Amino acid sequence: MTSPEIPRSPSVWNSLDGLAYGGDYNPEQWPEDIRLEDIELMKEAGVNFLSVGIFSWGLLEPTEGHYDFGWLDDVMDNLHGAGIKVALATATASPPAWLARKYPEILPITAEGIRLERGSRRHYTPSSAVYRRYATAMTRALAERYKNHPALALWHVDNELGCHVGEFHGEEDAAAFRAWLERRYGSIEALNEAWGTAFWSQHYASFEEIIPPGAAPTTLNPGQQLDFARFNSWAFIDYYRELLAVIREVTPNIPATTNFMVSSATKALDYFDWSKDMDVIANDHYLVAADPEREIELAFSADLTRGVAGGEPWILMEHSTSAVNWQPHNQPKMPGEMLRNSLTHVARGADAVMFFQWRQSKAGSEKFHSAMVPHGGRDTQVWRNVVDLGDALSKLEPVKGSRVESRVAIVFDYEAWWASELDSHPNNSLNYLDAMRAFHRSLYLRGITADFVHPSSDLSGYDLILVCTLYSVTDTAATSIAAAAEAGATVLISYFSGIVDEQDHVRLGGYPGAFRELLGVRSEEFHPLFPGTSVTLSDGTVFEPGTAGTVWSEHVHASPGTEVLATFTDYPLHGVPALTRRTVGSGSAWYLATLPDADGIDSLTARLVEEAGVTAATEVSSGVELVRRRAADGHSFLFAINHGQEDVTVKADGGELLSGARFTGVVPAGAVAVIAED
Repeated sequence: MTSPEIPRSPSVWNSLDGLAYGGDYNPEQWPEDIRLEDIELMKEAGVNFLSVGIFSWGLLEPTEGHYDFGWLDDVMDNLHGAGIKVALATATASPPAWLARKYPEILPITAEGIRLERGSRRHYTPSSAVYRRYATAMTRALAERYKNHPALALWHVDNELGCHVGEFHGEEDAAAFRAWLERRYGSIEALNEAWGTAFWSQHYASFEEIIPPGAAPTTLNPGQQLDFARFNSWAFIDYYRELLAVIREVTPNIPATTNFMVSSATKALDYFDWSKDMDVIANDHYLVAADPEREIELAFSADLTRGVAGGEPWILMEHSTSAVNWQPHNQPKMPGEMLRNSLTHVARGADAVMFFQWRQSKAGSEKFHSAMVPHGGRDTQVWRNVVDLGDALSKLEPVKGSRVESRVAIVFDYEAWWASELDSHPNNSLNYLDAMRAFHRSLYLRGITADFVHPSSDLSGYDLILVCTLYSVTDTAATSIAAAAEAGATVLISYFSGIVDEQDHVRLGGYPGAFRELLGVRSEEFHPLFPGTSVTLSDGTVFEPGTAGTVWSEHVHASPGTEVLATFTDYPLHGVPALTRRTVGSGSAWYLATLPDADGIDSLTARLVEEAGVTAATEVSSGVELVRRRAADGHSFLFAINHGQEDVTVKADGGELLSGARFTGVVPAGAVAVIAED
């Protein structure tokens, strides 16, 4: 059942010149004459890297045990002839109809007991022994055939694991869950203690009595739910490792990855836990067209991806040239937006820009999803944008391998996300990301880049550390955060943090539990706010008059030596601390007991960055996205991305890489400048 962790292979970037550019290539959808045309168009666009074969299992093995690699041989040879490297997929993301028909037990079962049928994609459970047997056989067949092919640069294992279906409730899944629990706890007594099964007579006499949390009369055991989330993330990792073991055996020098879906809305897999099994981090990202600040969500997701990558360069494996097909209203991207989106990812650490997909499909459920070659062909703005982007990326070769500069850390933990949004909490509409996104937005608008870090990360290199809604936290992580403050960092901790340990057991003695001593505060009771309601914060040195707090409030007591910077002014918490600060060692620890409105967050951020000594990447005359990447040799590259409709002035000296001229100090409306700083 369990496969060992597999050592990493050499980096994919060793086999590529400059930044990578391309996308998902699905030649099986097209006849040979179109495939040959594709090669010429790829040369025109400057494509040098493609993912191939992601959904091709049904054609590679049209009937059980009978393979047809002829068409893929031609594709691989043609791409190599054009100087294009390939991320070859294991083709396992969508099992063929014959496999699901012969073995229906591979299909996912929902919490309600519904079997999800074939006819779509991702219709398998990762715990199925049958599915794993066939998936590893397909992976081996591909690896053996193409192990010496000169185009092969990377293995693309499966695709978007955890997408569509993130948890599984079949009999085989239940057995795997029980086995996982037994390995985790060692004894049923330890599990009973961890889950608090003395409550509601949920005591278990053996692991065989345990089932996955499913449809039930009322709320489920939160310890069981949290462990089931951990298990489902692990089940996918274990499946990934089984395919990876085959790849390592046959092609030990070819790196491997799978495409994550890191965004501010994806939480099925613990990507920090996954990262140690990736040779390079790859991510798919799609804008929500209806979001008026979608470029800020993009920056959030790109920064989080870089955090998962440990600061190393990463692959943008998928995004869209224009509209997608799966939102309620699929609007195209605005003029210049595709270039700005792409270079925002590069600015925030991506060394590859790729799309779904190369050529827009003429049939299937994604036929209206934009692509690099649209239905209208070459005489379209989308195609011209694709060619222009290829030209731009070719000029950014010096940026490759450099790393993003940041002195601000935002602590991010998938397990805390899962635990904080379980049922039966003081505010069941609380969103783990609310405070985090609010502070990230405020930093973004100031031209300050933040790193997302796991609670177990080394925090010593950061001057400002934001700990937002870290509901569950280990003793070790809490100690590390306190040590960072002692060592000189400005640390802010928000509401509903430090409340429980990793088993979802409340830390007794008063909230915020693990951080009570560090902060010098104690809360005796929560006062969560109803949707659409707010509290008013007292005027003071931080907040402007009339600043509102939403989502949360609580009855806070400040210890002697803890400074109260703002209070609640409304009944029943009139005069109760809402924002506090305590000097700790050579640093400070702040506590925020509500979610201020946007102006309030901005005022608080201003105070925090001033105290921490954090400044913007450079001076600007008005709003512009600013990120700096720095190479190992000390050379730095300032990305200035103007999402507005007016020209902006940016203080920077150096050559502007996209134009090839000296930077004039002005970034035109809707444009991007990349300055190789003097």
